[in-house]
Amino acid sequence: MTYIEFADAVEKMMNKKMKGGVRASLYTAMKNNGKERTGILIEMPGINISPTIYLEEYYESYVAGRKIEQIVDDIKQLYEEIKQEKPWDCESFRDYEGVRNRIVFKVINTAKNRKFLRTVPHLAFLDLSIVFYVLVDVSEEGTAAMVVNRSHADTWKVQAETLWEDAVKNVKNLLPAEFVTMNHALKSLLGDVEYEEGDLLLEKKKDYDQMYVLSNKFRNYGAACIAYPNVLEMIGQILKKDYYILPSSVHEVIIVPYSEIYVCSKLDEMVREINSTQVEEEDVLSNHVYLYDRVSGKLRVGSSVQTGRMMA
Repeated sequence: MTYIEFADAVEKMMNKKMKGGVRASLYTAMKNNGKERTGILIEMPGINISPTIYLEEYYESYVAGRKIEQIVDDIKQLYEEIKQEKPWDCESFRDYEGVRNRIVFKVINTAKNRKFLRTVPHLAFLDLSIVFYVLVDVSEEGTAAMVVNRSHADTWKVQAETLWEDAVKNVKNLLPAEFVTMNHALKSLLGDVEYEEGDLLLEKKKDYDQMYVLSNKFRNYGAACIAYPNVLEMIGQILKKDYYILPSSVHEVIIVPYSEIYVCSKLDEMVREINSTQVEEEDVLSNHVYLYDRVSGKLRVGSSVQTGRMMA
């Protein structure tokens, strides 16, 4: 059974089990980097905000031998946990003042998202692009958000520069940046579980304290922190030297203090290898490293030097 056949079977079985007019249907969404994902959209009468549950992990368990009936029961249970009980108030989104204090931003790869970028207001940041969204809700379990497209901007009569001015104010409170050692990040992620030592840059676990993770509090599109005002400057003040930025995903970046033992081409090669083997396609940010010059406040991309100034 292919993935689409599996999704179709799940849809049919879900509709047999759902009650109260709740309906499941297949939904295909265009995700980051042009990646399409098909999942189950579950709609409840009278509720205008509906979750989409993507099925890749469920399909893997099916291929491994799990019965589809058990999988559908799991999906149904998940829906019961995340479903909205009240309709979403859309009126506040009709006027810019109703969303102004919820505008935030993320950074994505420009070359991989050219089609998407034609539909949204955005700003250039090095070889990346800043796009905006309304943060409807955020918690440890995830986020509910609405991408700001050109029709929204036209209705609100705002330009990308206005969205940027508001977004940089909002992220400080809604998605505050966190800068921690790699060792701390791994312990937070794995708890007391032992993790393997890396063989690309590190030889001892203590070396994890010489690498850092920059993201937001919720580890959701936290790579945007590289565009937060003053964040790169403050990291330079903390490290007291220049540093490399390794784009590990759209959700976080790794900071490595500058050393002559690191060659940019080798670091680029490492990033590309990790992207191709360990990062989901839709989560890839970039295939090369950046170098922050603490004195000039500039980012180096490859052999060139570009400022962190926002450009329309």
